[in-house]
Amino acid sequence: MQNEQGERGSGGPGGPDGGRVPDEGRLRIPTPRASVEDTGLPLPAPADPAPGAAPLALEHPVLKSLLGAWALAACSAEETAAVEEHLGDCGSCADEARRLREAVGLLHPPEPLDLDPGLRTRVLAGCLARRPPRIPVPDWAHAYDAETARLDALLQDFGDAEWHAPVRLRWFDGTATASRRTTVAGVIAHLLAVDGLVATALGLDDPVAGLPADRTASPGTRTEAYWRASHFPPTRSVRTPWRRLSHDIVRTVSFTGGSAGKLAVSYGGTGDGGEIALPLRDAMLDRAFECWVHAEDIAEAVDYPYDPPSPRHLHRMIDLAARMLPLALAERRRAGLATPGPGRHLVPAGTPGRSLRLEIEGNGGGQWLIPLDSPAATTSPDHEVAHVALDGVEFCRLAAGHVPPEEAAAGQVGDREAIRDVLLAAASLSRM
Repeated sequence: MQNEQGERGSGGPGGPDGGRVPDEGRLRIPTPRASVEDTGLPLPAPADPAPGAAPLALEHPVLKSLLGAWALAACSAEETAAVEEHLGDCGSCADEARRLREAVGLLHPPEPLDLDPGLRTRVLAGCLARRPPRIPVPDWAHAYDAETARLDALLQDFGDAEWHAPVRLRWFDGTATASRRTTVAGVIAHLLAVDGLVATALGLDDPVAGLPADRTASPGTRTEAYWRASHFPPTRSVRTPWRRLSHDIVRTVSFTGGSAGKLAVSYGGTGDGGEIALPLRDAMLDRAFECWVHAEDIAEAVDYPYDPPSPRHLHRMIDLAARMLPLALAERRRAGLATPGPGRHLVPAGTPGRSLRLEIEGNGGGQWLIPLDSPAATTSPDHEVAHVALDGVEFCRLAAGHVPPEEAAAGQVGDREAIRDVLLAAASLSRM
């Protein structure tokens, strides 16, 4: 044992006697092989390939039954070889194979199979146009009913990322473009807060009740109060109260009938202590207009297509803006932003005054004569001093504050100052 341990303990290359360790039992590193080219000898002849398996011998009915699998590339290598060899000899099977291959090509169209992103909007629009409601909705509330439904359909499949996508609200403050940064959820909270003005007029609960913004506050003030009262930024949960309130508004005006259209809806005070108010029928159009405008803001933020309202609803929105232009002009004059120039004068109510012809082209279009000298002045083609033409959607975006007045694509003829005043007044209709 000691001798064996001693031999194991010797750390040198030699054994106990100092000699070399025998080669037996030791691993040896093989020397590199010499290349045949280095030997100068002729290269060996290539070996004959191993004979492959004999091709399958299949009967004609079997080969014909394999054509479908062959067209789908579902045959084994042996079956594929047998079928292709057979196709060179059988014309009928070759024709059948060609037809099957063409059919397989139709199973893989180059176009994606995803649904058109605008399909839901078109289907919803078609349903709203054809489906008679269980409770007749007043004609002047149709646009609001349709636009809230379209926006709700857009929000249907939004995830958290879309709800928190940044959105910039834009409007014209009378002299320049203004904006406010928020999110998709913040936009819905804004619509909810302003819809509360209509709800209050109808005797419904105000979503801003209890906050430092009452029914006499402006839409912007109500929205800011609602945002500040939220402990956290608005999330997808705001969709439920907004949609519930819009349903309640439509249901209430449907039960009350057309007579409710004359109710006054306050939009807050003016700078001189007055109050801005619209009859309910016009306020519902205004809410439909804002719903569409902000739906476009949301769709743009999430890179989603969104169509304008139907021509019938678009025409009514344009008509409301055209009817509000004389008051907007008068308000700008009182603020010193639009003053009568040389040779111009204000006229008493009911008397003829200068007029501007507003021509709206495209869907929802028409023509309106806008009194320039007094909101209550009568209009006449004989007193027309200017003519301006815009596309319907372009005019609506101008009235929403999304297009600066100086950039509006408008055809202009006549008094340039009058045209400028009207375009600025149209942009001044916007608000947050």
